[in-house]
Amino acid sequence: MAKITMAFQVIPKVEESRIYPVVDEAIKVVAQSGLPYEVGPMETALEGEPDEIWQVIKDAMEACIKAGASRVMTNVKIDYVPQGSTINEKIAKYR
Repeated sequence: MAKITMAFQVIPKVEESRIYPVVDEAIKVVAQSGLPYEVGPMETALEGEPDEIWQVIKDAMEACIKAGASRVMTNVKIDYVPQGSTINEKIAKYR
């Protein structure tokens, strides 16, 4: 399968004052993955092989739990193009 673009949003169940610090832990996992990514105001987009990205998302959810969340709701969007798809192709004209 070609590289895909997948965007995800973690919604940790924590007190309001802890939401950003917990989400920051999830973003650290993404940054350490080595995959191309883009953090947005509502979600983070990654590109790569599907199994690689799924692992990053699972690790990001676990990071939220380790940071104190009692639960994590996660929204995922996938863009599969058989020839491949990149984040840059989607947003370059807006930069």
